[in-house]
Formats: sequence, structure tokens, C-alpha cells
Amino acid sequence: MTDRFDCDNCKESLYGRKYIQSNDSPYCIPCYDTLFSNTCDECKELIGHDARELFYEDRHYHEHCFRCFRCDRSLADEPFTSQDDALLCNDCYCNEFSSKCVACDKIVMPGTRKLEYAGSTWHEGCLTEHSGTQPIGSKSFIPDKDEHYCVACYEDKFAPRCTRCKKTLTKGGVTYRDEPWHKECFVCTSCKTQLAGQHFTSRDDSPYCLKCFGNLYAKKCEACSKPITGFGGGKYISFEDRQWHQPCFTCSQCSVSLVGAGFFPDGDRILCRDCHTSL
Repeated sequence: MTDRFDCDNCKESLYGRKYIQSNDSPYCIPCYDTLFSNTCDECKELIGHDARELFYEDRHYHEHCFRCFRCDRSLADEPFTSQDDALLCNDCYCNEFSSKCVACDKIVMPGTRKLEYAGSTWHEGCLTEHSGTQPIGSKSFIPDKDEHYCVACYEDKFAPRCTRCKKTLTKGGVTYRDEPWHKECFVCTSCKTQLAGQHFTSRDDSPYCLKCFGNLYAKKCEACSKPITGFGGGKYISFEDRQWHQPCFTCSQCSVSLVGAGFFPDGDRILCRDCHTSL
């Protein structure tokens, strides 16, 4: 008994017939074309396995369907352009759509490199920097009135400069006291930690991180000797020339909190009412 050799789709025998192997499975020609062939974008019919297939931007065509939308000329071996999804030969495109270079007043031919900006078109070599000597080409540029600058020249002439390093700021940065800084240049005057995105304060117009400011300039808590900054919503108590963090303001003898309560000074100590009465 002979093993069966059938089309993977229609199950008809393939003995004595042409077939195509795809993904390790055999298919008869009609099934293969139905399952795997692309549809021609022009005539909407399948492009058979034995037909020459042309494709452009995810669109597929029979060779005889790949033609100029205007003059019906074959584009199979010709340069062409796409305009609003219509394929056009170079002659038809130039007659209808080609623009002129604003610098040299010549036609910008399809397929040539060009630059477009604000409704104007240039040949790649015709758009030059403000000096008129260096073509901008494919580089990024910045317009300023009727002049065009490469990014480096524009930044050198117009971009703000960092208050610390005097180099141009090309992106981002920090503004402090109406002056621009690079993020990496805006640092604590004491420890040089970057301050961008952090809480900070200043003294004599110089910026400090909160830790350095507290260590250098803040008054110290009478109880724990740590700085009292008041930053971040921290509350403190002040009495005569002494200060306490609110949690540190307790009776020197029994440690009960004195916040909002009466207290009595006793030399360097502060006492609650009960401890003072018991003296």
C-alpha cells in the first residue's frame, strides 16, 4: 500500500501533480496561490506563484499593473515617484508637482536629495549657513528670520551660557536667581553635590544643600546638638537664646514633653511644673 501524499489544505492527492512546499507542508498550486499569494494593489487579483511580483511600500503589483497613474507607462524598470498613493513616472511628476529651488530657481528633480522647510524647497547643496559658504546638507539647522544656522553656530551665537562654566546650555539646565546653569554645574557650595531636583537653600547668594547649610549655619538643638533648619516642615521651640527640636523639648528631669505646656527654667535645665514643685 502506497503512503498518501496529499495537499495540506484541500487534502487532494499530489501524486503526478505540481506542488509547492511551504513550512514543511506540501500544497497544490491552487491552494498555495490562495493561501500565500499577495493581492495586486491595482487589479485586486492574486499574484500567482509563477508571476513576476513587484512591491513598493507594502503594496504588491503584477508586473503589468505597475504603471504610471497618468500616462500608463510601465514603471517596472523606470524611476518613479509616489504622490498621494499614486505612482507617477518622472516626466509626469515633474510636469505636475516638482517645485523649484528657492536658491537657484531650478527644478528639484524627483529622486534628487532636497530640503524642505516652511513651504520652501532647496537642492541639498543650495541651503547654506548664514555665512553663505557652508552647505547645511543633512545636518539639523535653526532658522532665524531670513538666516539659517547649523546647531553649533546658532548655539554659539544665541544660546544662554552657564553661570559657572560659561559654556552654552543646549538642553535642560537650571535657573537660579534668574541665571542659567547646567544641571551638573549647579552644586552645593560646600560639598559640591548636585542640587538639581533637590531641596536647597542659600546664604549670601550661594546655594547649599540642606545638610551643609544646617552644619554650617543653623542653630543647634539644646538637647541633641543637631542642627535646627526648619526645612521639610520641622517645628522647633525657641526660648531666650536657646532652641529645641519639638520632640526634644522635654523636662530635663522626667522627660515629659513640654510642647504646649508650662515649664520653668532652672539654670541650663527646663522643668515641668511637677518637677519644679518637688524641688
